[in-house]
Amino acid sequence: MDHARVTLFAGHYGSGKTNIAVNYALALRREVQRVTIADLDTVNPYFRTKDSERELQAAGVSLICSDYANTNLDMPALPQSLYAILDDTQTSVVVDIGGDDRGAYALGRFAGGILQEHDYEMLLVFNPYRPLTRTPAAAVEILREIEQACHLPFTGLVNNANLGEETTPEHVLRMTGFAEEFSEMTGLPLRFTTVKDSLYDAMRGRIEPLMPLRLQKKII
Repeated sequence: MDHARVTLFAGHYGSGKTNIAVNYALALRREVQRVTIADLDTVNPYFRTKDSERELQAAGVSLICSDYANTNLDMPALPQSLYAILDDTQTSVVVDIGGDDRGAYALGRFAGGILQEHDYEMLLVFNPYRPLTRTPAAAVEILREIEQACHLPFTGLVNNANLGEETTPEHVLRMTGFAEEFSEMTGLPLRFTTVKDSLYDAMRGRIEPLMPLRLQKKII
């Protein structure tokens, strides 16, 4: 798959960005030798990248996160090792950014180095079924808030339209118009649409490009 050396996933709380970041890192590892995923989500999310640590390690993906990232109760300090990994041009980096504009402030201190990289993608993950992104205009507002907070422009969009376990192909197809309008309003390309892996075969050829997702399990 086409990819930048540094790929950042952002989105409002509940958008599904963490699950997408983990799946993306695993898929990327099948194509390149060195992949690191970094958890910059300081907004106290329900799911954290740390919850997928065993699967990531088994696949050969390195993980950078707070020592307390598996508690889901803290406001973790930013990992200092991220500075070094962003400078390592031999490593592909996937970053899970905070769940709203407050969380995106954490990325701001890395913005200068990322912009100098000239090989990054910053993708907004949106789910039209979530309350705060029910309209393209509302989704644009979220996008602008995050951009202002982290001082980095988005380069693309990811459509994660779903209703959890109740999702059917029709639920995903129903939101293609929303995704197209959002793309037109922002001038940003729709990089891909996601679908849970059990629906992937039924959706192939109906939406392109399409990325299958395996739902990550939360550590209790």
